[in-house]
Amino acid sequence: MNTPDVIRAWTDPAYRATLSAAELAEVPDHPSGVIELSDADLASVAGGAMCSKTTYSTNNTLGWRCL
Repeated sequence: MNTPDVIRAWTDPAYRATLSAAELAEVPDHPSGVIELSDADLASVAGGAMCSKTTYSTNNTLGWRCL
């Protein structure tokens, strides 16, 4: 499999779905690896939460507090 096809297989789910089992076996693992987060990990991130600049009461440093 040539490089453009490998990259397309990594990034395009519709293209990847058209590949045969033999072609999928030729696609190497993505160099960034597989990233899977548990529900607990996802619950601890602030993505999409309301955040505001604030000063922490302990040392008056400027930081972000997310609800």
